[in-house]
This record gives sequence, C-alpha cells and structure tokens, in this order.
Amino acid sequence: MNWEAMLDQALWINIAIVLGTTFVSYVVLQTVLKVVTYRLRKLGKGSTSGFAGMIAEMLSRTSQLLLIAMSLLIGLKFAELPLRWESAMSHTWFIALAVQMALWLDTAVHLWMDSLTRDGKARNPVTTTIIGIMLRIVVWTMMLLSILANLGVDITAMVASLGVGGIAIALAVQTLLSDVFASLSIGIDKPFEIGDFVVFGDIAGNIEHIGLKTTRIRSLSGEQVVCANADLLSQTIHNYKRMDTRRIVFKFGISYKTPASKLREVSQLVRRIIDDIEMAKFDRAHFFAFDNSQLTYEVVYIMQTADYNAYMDVQEEINLRLLEGVHELEVDFAFPIRQVEFIGGNLPEMLVSQVQQELPTTPQPSPAS
Repeated sequence: MNWEAMLDQALWINIAIVLGTTFVSYVVLQTVLKVVTYRLRKLGKGSTSGFAGMIAEMLSRTSQLLLIAMSLLIGLKFAELPLRWESAMSHTWFIALAVQMALWLDTAVHLWMDSLTRDGKARNPVTTTIIGIMLRIVVWTMMLLSILANLGVDITAMVASLGVGGIAIALAVQTLLSDVFASLSIGIDKPFEIGDFVVFGDIAGNIEHIGLKTTRIRSLSGEQVVCANADLLSQTIHNYKRMDTRRIVFKFGISYKTPASKLREVSQLVRRIIDDIEMAKFDRAHFFAFDNSQLTYEVVYIMQTADYNAYMDVQEEINLRLLEGVHELEVDFAFPIRQVEFIGGNLPEMLVSQVQQELPTTPQPSPAS
C-alpha cells in the first residue's frame, strides 16, 4: 500500500470537498424536489388527473438512489480529477439522467392507464394493457439505445437487426397481429364498448368481452357468439346502445267506404293521441296511398328514449287509443276483400237437391172401436 499517497493532504481535502458537496447537493435537491412537488399538488388540488397533479406524482417517485448518485456526481465536479475520470463522469451523468427520465416516463404511462378507468366507464382492458406495454417498451428501449450510443457503441446494426427480426415475426403471425391491431383499433376508436347492444349481419346481442384476438357477444337467443376482431371491424355494425331517440314509422288502413271528411278527422285524431303521450313527439300523419282493400295512413313519431320496452309500451297505447277513437268516429278499419266479376256468357244452372222429409203417419182406428 502506498502510504505516502494515503497521507497526501490534497487527497483528503478533495475527499472532504466531494463528501461535503455531495451532502449539500443531496439536501438541496431533496428540498427543491419536495417544494416543487408540494406546489404542483396544491395547484392540481390533490388530484393526479390533471397535468400539474401528474407531474407532481412523477416527481414524488424520483429514485433516491439516483438522487444520491447525481449528488455524488455534482460533488466530484469540485474535485481535481484526471481526464480519464472526467470522461467516465460525463458518461455516468448521462446514464443517471437517462434512467431517471425513463422512470418518470414509466410513471406517466402508469398514471395515464389508471386515469382511463377512474371515471367509472367500461373500457377495453386488453387494449389499455397493450398500449401501456408498448409505450413502456418504447421508453426503456430508447433509454437503452441512448445510453449505448453515449458510451460509443454503434447501434446502427442493432437497430437494423431489430427491424429485420420484427418484419420476420410480423410475417409469421400475420393473422394474429391483424386481430391484435383490430383490438387496438376498437379500444382507440371505440365503435362499441362492453355492454353495448350491436347488430351486424344476422347477429344481434350485447358485447360481453373484447379480447386480444376475439370479441364475445351474448346473443338474444342466449348463446355466446365469438367473432375475430378483424372480421368484426370489416362489417357494418349497428350500435343501438348509443341511440338517443327512435324514429318510429307505422301504417294502418281505413275502409274505402269512409267519406273524405272523416278521413281528415282520422289524421287529427292520430296527432292528438301522440301529443298526449309524454315520451312520444309527433312528426306527421298522412293519408298515404290507395292500396288493395284499404286507404293507407302513414304515421311518424319520435321516441324520446332508446329503450325498446318503452317504445313497445307507447306503441301499444297508441294502438289502443286509435282503436277507440276510430270507433267513436264511426269509421271502420279495412280488412282484405276479394271480388270476382263474371263478364260474358251465361252462368251454368245450379240444381239444389232437397231431401224430402217423411211425415209421421196417423194411426188408424181399430175395427173394435
């Protein structure tokens, strides 16, 4: 052991300066971090949903080990070091800062994923998880590549090999990836969510689960329908859960024997009936067409709710009141009539056979009487 070097006064002075500066730097950084975090939380009113609250939560998760390392690097700046040590310190500075930035961004991704379910709405958990994993992979991959580049490693070949490998994997699992990206599209674009009632093709039912590859639908008849995400998005989907109102069109027929004055009263009757129902908004009622066996009326009204059962209740009430009102007007509903007209020639004779009934015989008096 080189005792002369150990007894060098300049060495111990430098060590004391490094330790003192490291301690002061750590206290200052910790104090500044706490003050800034407190101010941001107060500005964000204790919530992490806003920008200020998210930044405060990120700063609160600063690694203490990295904070000590950065304080030590600050302290080493005040000591006289060889050039070799200066170069190593510069790389260490960058590594510490890159790791801390990656930790902050990872925390931001985690907070963003939590905020998606904080409002209580039904989300696609698979899509949220996939997006979170992809963002974290990007953050830590960029951190690793930036550190390697700072250390002088040529990352061009590494990036090229990753690209070629990614293309090969994508070609091998092309069908699976198409469904995965369809799941991401469903989660981002949100054409439907869990609990929505959808109709596509000959399938109608409620969305039960949106998975990585398939979507599961509970049909009206009770069975579960499993459909690939890519196939599902390639079809036209009717989402009835997002209806605000329903436009209802129905028709009924009146007898041809009805006079024109009564026909006008029928239209007014329909309007009064619909206006009297709270959940229905009258649009129009017209004598629509001369059809076979009937004078056809077409009625349009708007249901102020998308509930199908409520619509059926209102339609039943309209039908009952319409039946009563038409009878009060002494108007008849139409029913199918078929007439046959015989032109030219003579009708054939038609014989009607009669069955002769036997009259009861009168009893003859006996000779004795």
